[in-house]
This record gives sequence, structure tokens and C-alpha cells, in this order.
Amino acid sequence: MTDAEIIEETISFVKETLMEAEGGHDWFHIQRVFNNALHIAKTEKVDVQVVSLGALLHDIADAKFHYGNESVGPTLAKSFLQSLKVSKSTIAHVVRIIQNISFKNSLAKTKGQPFNSVELQVVQDADRLDAMGAIGIARAFNYGGFKNRKLYDPEITPNLQLTKKQYKNSNAPTINHFYEKLLLLKDKMNTDTGKRLARERHQFMLNYLEQFYKEWDPLEPRS
Repeated sequence: MTDAEIIEETISFVKETLMEAEGGHDWFHIQRVFNNALHIAKTEKVDVQVVSLGALLHDIADAKFHYGNESVGPTLAKSFLQSLKVSKSTIAHVVRIIQNISFKNSLAKTKGQPFNSVELQVVQDADRLDAMGAIGIARAFNYGGFKNRKLYDPEITPNLQLTKKQYKNSNAPTINHFYEKLLLLKDKMNTDTGKRLARERHQFMLNYLEQFYKEWDPLEPRS
């Protein structure tokens, strides 16, 4: 099976697997991350096949939809790639990308040097870009509605010192998520292209929040 055929098989698998997924983590999310990853990869020295498979399979079984079990996604991806007879080295690399891509893992205190590769950096930037800007705002409120969370509560302030466990278990209003994750992403980008693309999306979110607060309470001055 050629590399192109493997990608086509993977696309079909992901589309079918995520057919009933929540709107912010469905096939269209994967497609955007895949396209962003390929765009960023043009400016980096990477194994494009690893980047492509990592982007396509990074959310094949997001832990938040599997009772917090972070092993489901990597296991499912590994089994699928083995069925296509993908090389062991590629499978291992893709699995490590899936295991290390998420924002919450950056909050964990781990011993030793965490896994890193340029391919992970590219896919991670692509995924983080989809959590920013207009799309990121739409995804945040879509997931907040899915979890029946408040839009905003002035009495519940953002926690800027979240641990990984606290992040996973948070039920805070969606606006808090901007401060606890989305606005932090700009400074966590890895690649020059990712950093450049993130700046515009970051500013869009700041503009959105300014307008949100203005509409929430036009009598309340904000600094």
C-alpha cells in the first residue's frame, strides 16, 4: 500500500469513527488540523507521512469522551495502523504524538524529558490553531453547551494555576476557558509559521472578549 493510499484509508476510517462526534471534535476538526499541519510542514523538515497520520488520528478517541481514559486513542490508532501494515517506526511515532499533543499534558508535572519531535510540534501547532480565533471560540461554546456549562459567571474567576487533574475535571463557565487555555496558546506555539498564524487568532479572541463584556454589562467599566 502506498503512502497516499494509507492516507486515504485513514481519512475514511476517521470519518466513519467520528460520524456522531461532538461538533468541536468531529471530522471537520480533524480536517482543519490536517490541512493546517500540512501547511506548517511546508516550512519544516519533517516526515510528512508521520505528520499526516498524527494529524488525522490525534483525536480518534479523545479522552474527554471516554471517561478520561487517555489510552483509548493511542491504542485504537495503533491497531488501525497495524491493520494497514504501516512500519513499526511510523506507528510508534504517531502513537507518541497522540499521547503528547494535548494542552492538559503541558500542565502535568512529569519526571525526565518529555517526548518531543518536529512532527509533534507541527501537529500540536495545527491542533492549537484550531482552538484559537473564530473557530476556537465556536468550538469552546459548542463544547460548553454540550456539557451544559454556563456562558459566564462573574462570581467564578478563572484559575490560572490549574493542574492537569483540575483541568480535566473543571466545570467552569466557557469564558473562563479563554483564560485557562485559549489565550495561553499563542505563547506555546512551536514553529515560526504556527506563531505567525496564532497572533491574528489571538487578537481576534481579545477583541471578542472586549465585545462580550460590553454586551454583558454595558454599565460595568473594564480595564
